[in-house]
Amino acid sequence: MLPISEELKDKYEFYNYGHALEILSDAFPTEWLEIQDCLKKLVISVDDLKKAGGNESPIPKKFDDVLYPYGWREIRITGDLLVKMYPRQNAQRRGRFANEPFEEKMIEGYIDGHNIDFLKNKVAFDLEWNSKDQTFDRDLLAMRTYFDCGIIDVGIIVTRSEELNDIFKKIDIMAKYGASTTWMGKLTYRLDSRRNGGCPILAVGIKKQCIEGYEK
Repeated sequence: MLPISEELKDKYEFYNYGHALEILSDAFPTEWLEIQDCLKKLVISVDDLKKAGGNESPIPKKFDDVLYPYGWREIRITGDLLVKMYPRQNAQRRGRFANEPFEEKMIEGYIDGHNIDFLKNKVAFDLEWNSKDQTFDRDLLAMRTYFDCGIIDVGIIVTRSEELNDIFKKIDIMAKYGASTTWMGKLTYRLDSRRNGGCPILAVGIKKQCIEGYEK
């Protein structure tokens, strides 16, 4: 397994579910190196922290700027389910079925609205900086759906480490980053209860060392 550099360990906390790190290192070394490059380059200023959240936050764009040139793209999938029912060939022989179905049923929108922030080859990457914590349920459902469909083999989710609360309190913005928003504690308990299904997940928490412009 390719070790995580000390530089990244200083800046992030890592939680490895389903051997995600081993899969990234062994099966997707190029994609993993690109993700590490993105993580190494991340610098968040105090001004970034104070700006509005949602689409107005400058933090997600920092990931776009590094990953898009590497070919990572936001992806949304939909899918219909075609159900085929095959009759038994005759009443006397169990377990023998006709080659053609006697009835077909299409369930439209069986998979719908599942999107991932970044996808390349069979690696999914999501950033959750400051959304409602229920967003993790959506992300994990999307990743397990992609995994079950054979679209991805592993997922990565980046969010805030709990230790950033020290900075938020110091600069008086704690009200903006409440306990019910997306941070590592809200993600790991979902992963511990296997809401990711069979999809291996590497959870990455942004620590204080990623923030510049404050007294450490």
